[in-house]
Amino acid sequence: MKIILKQDVDALGLEGQLFDVAEGYARNYLIPKGFALEATKQNVKFMESQKKKIEVKRLKAKEDAEKVKESISDLVITIAQKSGEEDKLYGSVTSIDIADYLEKQGIVLDRKKIRLERPIKTLGEFQVSVKLHPEVVASLKVVVVPQE
Repeated sequence: MKIILKQDVDALGLEGQLFDVAEGYARNYLIPKGFALEATKQNVKFMESQKKKIEVKRLKAKEDAEKVKESISDLVITIAQKSGEEDKLYGSVTSIDIADYLEKQGIVLDRKKIRLERPIKTLGEFQVSVKLHPEVVASLKVVVVPQE
């Protein structure tokens, strides 16, 4: 089934692009969630007329992502956690913890943009990547220290 994306979808593509996907994926997920439209002649013409606006919006989003990258690239996040023997944590530090810390600093980020391969379960310093835009990836330094 041919569809037109109404917004960027990480696993698929960017807003305004035309794709051929499985019918079930389109009818059960993309279209009901508002991520896509069926590619009828009328919808294709409408998206063609919107290409300029989409391009301007995409450039603005990239510029905003660059600004956020500059603000968080020098930031060092220090999180205190209870730890046991051999510097292992009783719990773990997840993307939610990092997003909460950033929010307290006045930087609002969706936790899904914070790329942790697995939760942090030991004390130490870690580099965490943050995908702000399809073309902009920032790096955060996370330091996990023992809680007093």
